[in-house]
Order: sequence, then C-alpha cells, then structure tokens
Amino acid sequence: MAVSAPRTIPLVDLSTFETGDGAQRQAFIDQLGDAFHSIGFVGVTGHGIPKDLIDDFYVAAKKFFALPVDVKRKYEVAGAAGQRGYTSFGKEHAKQSQVADLKEFFQIGQELQDTDNNAYQRNPDVEEVPEFMDLGRQLYRAFEKSGASLLRAIALYLGLDKGYFDQFTNDGMSILRAIHYPPITQEPKSAIRAEQHEDINLITLLVGASAGGLQLQNTAGEWQEIVPENDEIVINVGDMLQRLTNNYLKSTTHRVVNPPREQWHEPRLSIPFFLHPRSEMKLDVLPSTVTADRPQAYDPITAGEYLDERLREIGLKK
Repeated sequence: MAVSAPRTIPLVDLSTFETGDGAQRQAFIDQLGDAFHSIGFVGVTGHGIPKDLIDDFYVAAKKFFALPVDVKRKYEVAGAAGQRGYTSFGKEHAKQSQVADLKEFFQIGQELQDTDNNAYQRNPDVEEVPEFMDLGRQLYRAFEKSGASLLRAIALYLGLDKGYFDQFTNDGMSILRAIHYPPITQEPKSAIRAEQHEDINLITLLVGASAGGLQLQNTAGEWQEIVPENDEIVINVGDMLQRLTNNYLKSTTHRVVNPPREQWHEPRLSIPFFLHPRSEMKLDVLPSTVTADRPQAYDPITAGEYLDERLREIGLKK
C-alpha cells in the first residue's frame, strides 16, 4: 500500500462554516485563522467548486496552450499589463529576480456590464477553443463565491463584521489565471518554473495542478512540498491581507520548482484564482493589529496603487 506524503499544511472543511452549527463554525474560523497566522497556507475541502467544471476547464486550457504561438499571441491585450488575455513565455519574473519564469499564462478578469471603466474590459474570447472562456467565466464565479465565504471567516477571526470584505470584493479586481509550464527542453540558465515569490492579492485559491512542484518556505527557511489531495484546494494569504493585518496573517514565500530531469518532458498546468478587492479599498493597517510587539509596519496605500506598484516590479507593467 502506498504511503501518502506527510501533510505540510492543515486541512479544513468550508462546509462546516457555511452550514454547521455555532461550535462548528467557530472551530472553522479558529482553524483557518490560526493556519493563516502560523503558516499562511491551508487546504480546503467542502468548497463547493464543481469538480466537473475544474476538469473541463483544465481540458480547455490544455487545448488553448497547444495552439501555435502566433495564434495565442492574437489574444495578448495591449495595455492590459497581463491582466486580460494571453501573456507569452518569458515575460513575468519574481520581483527580486530579473530572470523570467518558465511559463506562459492566460488571465481572466472581472467583467461588468454597462461600465466605461477600462479596468473592467471584456476578456477576449478564444475562437479556436470557444469553451475555454465559457468555462473560465463559470469557474471565475465559483471561485468568487468560495473566496468571499473564506474572507467572511477571516473577518470574524480578526474581530471585524462578517461582511467587512464584501464591501470591497463585490465587483473586485480578481484574476483567474491558467498557467502553462511547457516541457523543459534544455538546461535552464538559472530560472525555475516560478521563482520564489509572495502573491499580491488578499487570498489565492489554487486547484490541484497537473504535476507537483509547489513548495512553501517555512519559518526555519526550509522548503516543504505541498501536495493537494482529492478535491482539496490550497488557499494562501497574499501581501494585501498581510499588509492589512500588519503581518499578523502571513504571506508566505512559495515557488514552483522544476521536476527531476527524467520528467522534464512533462508540462505542468496550474489554475490559481487571485482574489483582489476593488482598487479604491484602503490597505491601511487595521488598528487592532498594532501592538507593542508589532508596531505599524506599513504606510497607507490603496489596493489599486499597490497593485500598480507590484505589476511594475514583476515586469508586467512598464
């Protein structure tokens, strides 16, 4: 009998928060908050995102990334800083690195009807794989719903009103990203599939990738592999939530390493959902998180200003 790898992150069941009794709800709030405080990562079951929808989107994404490069480049959106449509291989890098990650990706952003705001522009439809965007829009809404529920639990953990984040994340700037790490065909100069980094947003929701390689860095500086099981999704704290909580909730450094040489021929597909608030949300440190042991670490800034700053650091915005 195969021995499963030891877990590196706690596992919680979101359905106990959504439909459980008072004790179950409180237990979930405590487990989620404590995981975000101590590790910055947690595995979640009972999230309500249909497995068939995830599987079908994976298939459609594989079809898209299998298209010729010149066809994929039709879906690059000028002036969108990678926030809509296709971003070709070798454009994005970690903020502390000038070596591009070994990936290409397609991003699906928030769409609003009846708005002149360019930030909410329609995502490009892919004529060669029409189901790709149909499924992507459905998956975007499913992630939004589960993410909002997780943030309500976090709000309660922080002593805020349950709906504190709702006012900022309704019609927020979240991004669904399909990432393709092509087969490695020659010795990489120095890059790995995704160099160590922290996410920009409030929280990230990640469905299991088609291959391993995701690692987090623990408090001792050691790299630990994260291996999601069954229908589990992996949730981690982003820099916006760390900033808001004055480092009480941890935006943990993570990376995607290259596979062993004998697996270089295997591509990797990953589907993260970066939950962002609307641009006007203030990321000012919550007063309740400032203590004698943890003085205020950040100056006031809005989510839009912070996103703009970070997109420049990672090479997506000039």
